[in-house]
Amino acid sequence: MNENTDRKKFFGSLAIPALLAALMLVVKMVEMAFSVDFSSYGLIPKTTKGLWGILTMPFIHGSWEHLLTNIPAVLVLGTALYYCYPTLANPVMLVTWLTSGLLTWCIGSPNSIHVGASALIYGINLFLIISGFIRGNRQLIVISLIMVFLYGGFIWGMIPTLAKLQNISWEGHLSGAIIGVVLAIVLRKKGPQKETHHWDDDQDENEGSDDDPNEKPYWDVPTPTNEELTVEYHFRH
Repeated sequence: MNENTDRKKFFGSLAIPALLAALMLVVKMVEMAFSVDFSSYGLIPKTTKGLWGILTMPFIHGSWEHLLTNIPAVLVLGTALYYCYPTLANPVMLVTWLTSGLLTWCIGSPNSIHVGASALIYGINLFLIISGFIRGNRQLIVISLIMVFLYGGFIWGMIPTLAKLQNISWEGHLSGAIIGVVLAIVLRKKGPQKETHHWDDDQDENEGSDDDPNEKPYWDVPTPTNEELTVEYHFRH
């Protein structure tokens, strides 16, 4: 892949994550500009009204700090997903979004409101980490290790006792992580796979086919006669 193609692929992979991040930013700016709070449109578990939150939850954030923590993760993880798994990225993104929200709706407390893109982020992160290792592809394993290095600390957000102290939706984090792992396992046979190397027997057999067909091989040399082997010496007086 040349530099221009690689650059085009990168910016193409960035498009959808950048659009999601932009929408998150616009929602928070509208809240600030009109002094409104969209938290009530978040996900409210075990309620009919709260089902709408499955769709709206990723775009609503409780604070600027919350938003500015999630936007870089959406950009980095989303771009990695679309760059490394171009044929799987859209299904993974959509399924993670909807099913992690639904699972959060099922296991969360009806007295809570869940907002933010964390469930989606956890899902994509775990998909990238697990997929790279189980596929055995060296490049994808490198991506997995990078994700562990950058976002390995996310695991603490799934522990209820720690998350509750910071008013964090551990249910959303856990739901996203579960969906990410499940998708990585289910889709392990699709998309990029482990590199395999095959010897091209036909190429070996045809190697040297450009040579003159009438030319004798180097080993087909006639045996010299005794006369040809005789050396005559001439002495000058």
